[in-house]
Order: sequence, then structure tokens, then C-alpha cells
Amino acid sequence: MTQNIGIDICSIKRIKKALEQSGFKKRVFSAEEILYADDKAVPEIHYAAAFAAREALAKALGWGLAKTGIKSGSVVRTEHGPEFSFTDFFAERLKQEKIKNICLSISHEDDIAVAIVMIERP
Repeated sequence: MTQNIGIDICSIKRIKKALEQSGFKKRVFSAEEILYADDKAVPEIHYAAAFAAREALAKALGWGLAKTGIKSGSVVRTEHGPEFSFTDFFAERLKQEKIKNICLSISHEDDIAVAIVMIERP
């Protein structure tokens, strides 16, 4: 079994500014992520964490964000912590690549959100 790790940091201020642009939110985030973040006192923190998670996933996979796709997966919160939810097409692609497990951890402090992703494949 091999493991790959990806990590990304994201400026919360940069995401707050991007959220002011028309269409950015819907172009980048899933409906579930939008509902989750907009329900929080400081939504941009949660948007930045989700964005960092996408970047960390792209790095762990080694595909880059363009090949991974900005909306191929979204961050969902579970009782066990954050996880990815993937589109059917992307889930099939992961299956073809024999990726067995994807672990996600996100955090934030001050103006920085950070995410780390670990993937396992045979």
C-alpha cells in the first residue's frame, strides 16, 4: 500500500474577497458547502477550509486542480470529522485508479485555513 499526502493553506481574506465576486460561490462550492458555511458566524473561514481541501486533494492525487476539477468533490461534515463527497464520475475515476482510502483534516486560525489529505492505493 502506498500513501500520498497533499497539504494546502488558504488565506481567509483572499476567499472573503473572492466571495464578493458575482458567481464565485456557486462556481466553486457545492450547495451543501454553501448551506454549511453561510450558516456560520464567519462564513469565509469555512469556504477557505473547503477550498484548501480541494487543493490538498489535487496535490495528494498528483493530478493538479485543473485535472481533478474544482467541483469533483465537496467537503461534508460528519460526526467523525470532515470527509469528501464525490460526484459519481469522479468516484468512478478514483475506483479506476484503485484509491482505497482518502483522509481529510482541516483547521483554521487567524487568516489561514489549512487542509491535509492522505490517500492510500495498492
